[in-house]
Amino acid sequence: MTRRRAAAGLCALALAACALAALPAFARAVPQGDEEGLRRLERGRFTVHYAPTDARLAASLAASAEARDSFPGLPRPRVRVAIWVAPNDATFRRWVGDGAPEWGQAFAFPLERRIVLHGHRGGKGGDALEVLRHELAHLALHEFLGDLPPRWFDEGYASYAAGEWGRDEVLATNFSLAIAFGRLPTFAGLDSSFQRGSGTAQAAYAFSYRAVAELAALDRVRGLSLFFGYWERERSLERAVRQAFGMTLGGFEAHWQKATRRRYGGLALVTDVSLGAVFVMLMIGPLWIVRRRRNRRRLEAMRAADVAQAERERASALAALLGEDGDGGARPH
Repeated sequence: MTRRRAAAGLCALALAACALAALPAFARAVPQGDEEGLRRLERGRFTVHYAPTDARLAASLAASAEARDSFPGLPRPRVRVAIWVAPNDATFRRWVGDGAPEWGQAFAFPLERRIVLHGHRGGKGGDALEVLRHELAHLALHEFLGDLPPRWFDEGYASYAAGEWGRDEVLATNFSLAIAFGRLPTFAGLDSSFQRGSGTAQAAYAFSYRAVAELAALDRVRGLSLFFGYWERERSLERAVRQAFGMTLGGFEAHWQKATRRRYGGLALVTDVSLGAVFVMLMIGPLWIVRRRRNRRRLEAMRAADVAQAERERASALAALLGEDGDGGARPH
């Protein structure tokens, strides 16, 4: 999301990468419940606007939002939030504007305290609840810190707060080799990556999630709460990191890169060695089998020769014994 007109959503990718876009067109396409023929559902500080076909989804979204209305390290949000569930593609496109990525399923607009969710593409079981919590985390973060969070932290925190553990799987399955043998992105590089295609953005979201999770792990007792307090007071990410964790932002960036390379690059090396071992086995396996069969034939021949030799020796001994009996049948008295 941009710092002011931020928009984030869970994309159609299997590993649930989020979408970011600045959407100035949204102000010209604000939905109106009466005009759209939508219903309203009030739960706590949340108002869900939905079409009759999305009644069950709307009830689940409202219940989940109210039941989980707190976010790691932040004070409990207070502002009211409107959640608009688009019944179809055309309505969704109109509500979010032309600037939204085609692969996005949901977008949050912190200034308007508004979330637009696709009722059809984004309303699949538990996925919709995770998507909504991701967007609500954006709003909660901006309610407390305003425009202070850079994009990488904004997206990383939303994924962390939503418990999107699949982000780690993205790094482990899709980017482990790049982590092991390439350069990891900087935080500034992550910010610029959100502007690119879905594949690059998918990596940026996963790396950002890992950065925020790593930051929270530095204080296993208080997590991010002390850090957020310093950030809100000092209005500086650098100073907040220094005071909360005793390191510079650059120092944390180096720590995060090292930890990420150790965690996922090592997996790539193990995988690479395993694949190499399989390749070697495929190359030498047939030769080993041929040699083993040849050795087995030689061993069987040796055993047969030993058996034959034993038979010959037994026959010879028997013949000698019988010959002694024939020659000495009359013995002197």
